[in-house]
Amino acid sequence: MKAIQINGQQLNWADAEAPQPGPGEVAIRVRATAINRADLAQRAGFYPPPPGASEILGLECAGEIQQLGEGVTGWKIGDAVCALLSGGGYAETVVCPAGHLLPKPENLSFEQAAALPEVFATAWLNIFQEAALQANESVLLHAGASGVGTAAIQLCRHFGNPCFVTASGQQKIDYCIELGADGGFDRSSGLSSDINSNINQDSFAEAVKTWRKDSDGKGVDVILDPVGGSYLSDNMSCLAVNGRLVLIGLMGGASADINLGLLMVKRFKLIGSTLRSRTDEQKSRLIQSLREQVWPLFDSGELKPIIHTTMPITEVEQGFALVESNQTIGKVVLTIP
Repeated sequence: MKAIQINGQQLNWADAEAPQPGPGEVAIRVRATAINRADLAQRAGFYPPPPGASEILGLECAGEIQQLGEGVTGWKIGDAVCALLSGGGYAETVVCPAGHLLPKPENLSFEQAAALPEVFATAWLNIFQEAALQANESVLLHAGASGVGTAAIQLCRHFGNPCFVTASGQQKIDYCIELGADGGFDRSSGLSSDINSNINQDSFAEAVKTWRKDSDGKGVDVILDPVGGSYLSDNMSCLAVNGRLVLIGLMGGASADINLGLLMVKRFKLIGSTLRSRTDEQKSRLIQSLREQVWPLFDSGELKPIIHTTMPITEVEQGFALVESNQTIGKVVLTIP
């Protein structure tokens, strides 16, 4: 088979050994995959795959089952699927546990389905499971125009949770509001927007407090943050009492001073979370929850993949550059001939 190989810092579409499914696994003929920031970090040498995972990039895919490992039930050769992967998606064939498969929604193409597993799994896991979001609670989503952000906006809209986003650029804020966010803060201009007005603000914390003024300024109940250190202080200031801050990335640094007194007074929880390094059993439970509670919403059209662009996997270098530019809204999808 062919797969993306890392040669120094170059990404080459070259020959590789085809993986074979073991017990409880399936082999998938990959039709499309998608770029995640974890792929960029792995290429740079900062995010190695977990033990036993493929060294090939790619954390999600869509395609057709081409081989079943011993003991696999509930699936057959030829089934159209998408999958959450620990690695290996940038290839013609990938192997993963059968418990990490989801059926491809019938109304979506392989390219569209490839944009779903990683971002909806991340949003569902961290907002609705780790943070245990309750009815009518509010959410602050950083990087609201990202793949995870656009998935989270749609989930919050469907389940009736008001959400506020931060992003860079008014075009992204406008898109997020159109998608279902109730307001947003443009990091590049300091402009806070909601469905009714635009207001200049000094920080996202001030903007969030203004947005929540209808709740006596109590703050937001849940924050999903891929930024980390540089956002910690403002995140803490705009959390409500008993709020939950879920940290899923460190784009803004891995360290920060923390006001322990504020943590005690507000009684909030700071939750660190990763998806890729979880056990196969944990991921299988997550995928089953997604299949039961989220996947029917794709068939009904209430949820949809958000794709910035689609390109052949041989143009992966251009795709990485596009994601690194921070100009994308949603996912960059790679097709495999």
